[in-house]
Amino acid sequence: MSPARMAQVEAAMRTVLAFNQACNRHDVAAMMQLLTDDCVFEHFSPSPDGTRYTAKASIRQFWHDFFRAAPQAQIEAEEVSGLGLRCVMRWKYRWVDAAGAPAYVRGVDLIQVRNGLICEMLSYVKG
Repeated sequence: MSPARMAQVEAAMRTVLAFNQACNRHDVAAMMQLLTDDCVFEHFSPSPDGTRYTAKASIRQFWHDFFRAAPQAQIEAEEVSGLGLRCVMRWKYRWVDAAGAPAYVRGVDLIQVRNGLICEMLSYVKG
């Protein structure tokens, strides 16, 4: 891989990791700064097909609602890999359920980065 291509992969992975760090701080404003205006986000819920959000406004509202419903939510990046402008992040999403018990699911995000910003994030969950 050429040095220029490697730099592109590394930059995309840094963008994905920065988004995940902002997510774990529940910092929606910082998360939105890492998305393109025409970003597409497909959340894994409800099963089986999830929900598709297009454009920043709907994605912003999703994350506000998500953090309001799950105030202890954390997404642990287990592995991030990149190829060109695409990244794959395996993760473990942890939260506390209504009974106060810790819970988690594992999944993967397929992410595309354009001009240093996330333009597509497709989330899938195991089970």
